[in-house]
Amino acid sequence: MLVARLAALRVQGSLGRALRLAAPLIFGLTLLWLWEAIVTGAAVPRVILPAPSAIAERFAASTSILWVDFVQTFVKGALSGYAMGCGAATLLAILIDRSPFLTRGLLPVGNFVAALPIIGIAPILVMWFGFDWQSKAAVVAVMVFFPVLVNTVEGLRAADPMQRDLMHTYSASYWQALWKLRLPAAMPFIFNGLKIATTLALIGAIVAEFFGSPIRGMGFRISTEVGRLRLDMVWAEIAVAAAAGSAFYGIVAAIERRVTFWHPSQRGRG
Repeated sequence: MLVARLAALRVQGSLGRALRLAAPLIFGLTLLWLWEAIVTGAAVPRVILPAPSAIAERFAASTSILWVDFVQTFVKGALSGYAMGCGAATLLAILIDRSPFLTRGLLPVGNFVAALPIIGIAPILVMWFGFDWQSKAAVVAVMVFFPVLVNTVEGLRAADPMQRDLMHTYSASYWQALWKLRLPAAMPFIFNGLKIATTLALIGAIVAEFFGSPIRGMGFRISTEVGRLRLDMVWAEIAVAAAAGSAFYGIVAAIERRVTFWHPSQRGRG
């Protein structure tokens, strides 16, 4: 009831932001309390489902290992692959926008690549690029490429026809119209693709580590600790991955609010 009332409040400014944060925080703490109560009360074995307190203990005792895994998977693999995949998709979208031939030829190919199962291409890329972070970055780049490409292509077509005619009346070149009109109009679409890609990046890096990795990384640790039946360590890695993914998404969303403050979807947000 309290969470529902907090979520229903419409308050602007810093107080509004605090209330919007309080609702999911209270809800999450309630779920953790129920989890702890059920596991402890029912005497669920730790190898099946450890209690949040046991996970917290393992987390506190393994911070150095978790940090090394975080750097290997998220910083080296996910972020580098995200930057390469999103950058390549944006550049290719501009080329596609310039050429109807590329529109008809490359978009179907991109759709085909997006349909490839990650568990099928990950071992191939690991064999091509080696067992270190480079292969994970390649997997991430493939996963994030198509969502950003499609959204950017659609965004470049979103400029108002009257505004395009006005730029043509001013004798603006293609690049001038692109920079001053079409790219700003495409930003909501581009950021939509970038936000989707944030969730795919970490998933791709972790899954790729299942098929080969040095003795560090979230995916390596999860697969190893599952075999050793240390589920508390597995859940600690999952917690780190969830926190990193949420923070990554939040950072991109915050940048979106600054860049697309003029868009109707951003109105009314504190």
